Amino acid sequence: MVQTLKELISSIKPLDSAAMEEAAKYQARLAKPPGSLGKLEALSIQLAGITGRVHNELPRKHLVVFASDNGVVAEGVSSAPQSVTLQQTVNLAHARTGASVLAKHFGARLTVCDVGVNADIKDTNVLNRKISYGTKNIRKMPAMTREQAEEAILIGAGTVMDLAFEMETGHGADVFGIGEMGIGNTTTSSAVLAVLLDADAEEVTGRGGGITDEAFRVKKEVIRDAIRVNCPDREDVIDVLSKVGGYDIAAMCGAFLGAAAIRRPAVIDGFISAVAALCAVRLCPDVRGYLIPSHASFEKGYPLAMRAMNLEPFLLLDMRLGEGSGCPIAFQILDAACAVINKMATFDEAGINDEYLEEIRRGDKFTP
Repeated sequence: MVQTLKELISSIKPLDSAAMEEAAKYQARLAKPPGSLGKLEALSIQLAGITGRVHNELPRKHLVVFASDNGVVAEGVSSAPQSVTLQQTVNLAHARTGASVLAKHFGARLTVCDVGVNADIKDTNVLNRKISYGTKNIRKMPAMTREQAEEAILIGAGTVMDLAFEMETGHGADVFGIGEMGIGNTTTSSAVLAVLLDADAEEVTGRGGGITDEAFRVKKEVIRDAIRVNCPDREDVIDVLSKVGGYDIAAMCGAFLGAAAIRRPAVIDGFISAVAALCAVRLCPDVRGYLIPSHASFEKGYPLAMRAMNLEPFLLLDMRLGEGSGCPIAFQILDAACAVINKMATFDEAGINDEYLEEIRRGDKFTP
């Protein structure tokens, strides 16, 4: 595990451009009209940049969920009581929630990591990396200290790095999905996004798990108050996370950084995961190349976070569960991208003379 945040960031390198160029040339030799498999082709080229290999397989898939409580729930910003964080953290670890059921169905491993649940969890299926029993109420004070924010980031990075090279079980991981569990974290993530984008709460805040009109009004007011009271510096991601964020968001940010540092693709889940990914990209722009979007979140701020990273989701499923639920589905798209470049015949192998495509290759012949 890396010892400092500076060390972690400095270890992240850009995508391998030579491997991507080689993959693009190989795609052009496959027996199909140029670009006809669209984003699957682009994904296979991105994977080449991540791993340095034209041909990739990702059999060892791993969903990592970071759980934490948020003191801001005292302001009535959520329809669910704080106790749900504890209950669902345990349920996740036993394949009783949406995300964990999907992970199990598709054969992905799952690690649930407690970074700040407001209770002692004695279940050995939950990884204990607790920093404290939840964060403070951001409407009144900073969520955590700067040191705690950095600790959460390093916990997130260390968790995925350890899992990637897990030797005791012989599992390891070729690709990660990054999810969360924490009542109140659409409020904290909206606050973080509002600061990073210099936007008003109205622009970035949704209803989370579902709240009344009055609670929704309060939620936006709480976010405005939190930003006014804490004065986070939008140019300093750690300051933003420590003042208006949560342990879960910070740990997820670290997980994206850690995955990039060891050259593993990392799948973004929904809104909260996207905000954490944006934090990672702001800390180290090279992280962007390692990110794989999953589904378009129903949350209002999601497209703004994605636009800030110049990314687009692959799936339109009207999902808004969180937990990492989009990741196991997105893993299947990655498998499809690998299958195409690994198993399709080239024109030579298929016995097809591809000279008829020369004019098409010189320009876009598909856009109406």
